[in-house]
Amino acid sequence: MLTRIISGVVGVLILAVVLYFHNTMVLPIAIAVIIAIMLYELLRAVKMHKCMPVLIASEVCGIVTPLLSASFRRERIYHIYSTELQNPNSFTFDNEIIHIMQFVVTLLCAFVIFVTWLKKHKKIRYEQIFFTLAVMVLVPHAMSTMILIHNYDMADGLFLLIMALCGAWIADTGAYFSGVALGKHKLCPEISPKKTVEGFIGGILTTGIVYAVAFGVRFGFIVQNVLAAFILGIVCAVIGTVGDLSASMVKRQIGFKDYGNIMPGHGGLMDRFDSVLFVLPTFYAFIAVIRII
Repeated sequence: MLTRIISGVVGVLILAVVLYFHNTMVLPIAIAVIIAIMLYELLRAVKMHKCMPVLIASEVCGIVTPLLSASFRRERIYHIYSTELQNPNSFTFDNEIIHIMQFVVTLLCAFVIFVTWLKKHKKIRYEQIFFTLAVMVLVPHAMSTMILIHNYDMADGLFLLIMALCGAWIADTGAYFSGVALGKHKLCPEISPKKTVEGFIGGILTTGIVYAVAFGVRFGFIVQNVLAAFILGIVCAVIGTVGDLSASMVKRQIGFKDYGNIMPGHGGLMDRFDSVLFVLPTFYAFIAVIRII
């Protein structure tokens, strides 16, 4: 337990430092490092981490994606808020260039993986290849949504980013205490024996209430916004649980206890960010469509 607590405190301190420098390249670089570690842990799970061409291609795609996303968003913020903007078409052009670069990098990395598969088809199975391709696309783009959320609004970007991350972690905390106090009915005993229906409901309500209060304090207690924030919290809690269970199911089928041991007592980064992978894109899509701020 002590090891778990110390590891958690160190993780929180590192996160706090990254968030303190959120307006610099520290944030996208930190996200790139997290993605690289998560991809390694996932490739290790399917025994592809020792195949260097596949590993390098996956890592390149993972590292480049958030750095390009950071470039895209900085350009967008500049064009939206600069009083010197004369030609709005330049914004579209910049967007297209960044999107094309991301697509080209992903395509080239996928090409390397397929060529490697052709050369080593007797040793590498198709399940390993398509799992690698899936996580190579999912993890970088999902985690890079942190940059999109942060840069969605210049004044409140940091607040939104913190709330997006908390969307998964608050639900876990609420579910834990609710499950300990009231838990009787197992949610998915074969996948995650400790999760209960009561804990699941508690996590959902906790996240919804915290979101409603936090957004109310930040932007004012307007009924429509507070209700939208409450709904957003509920949605994030449900999506986060699905992500957590999905990652747990992969571990169960592979026979892993944890994806890694970079955080003693907690496992790997994939164990910490599995629910976040699903919550981040959901959070961003919600605030972009509903516009609750």
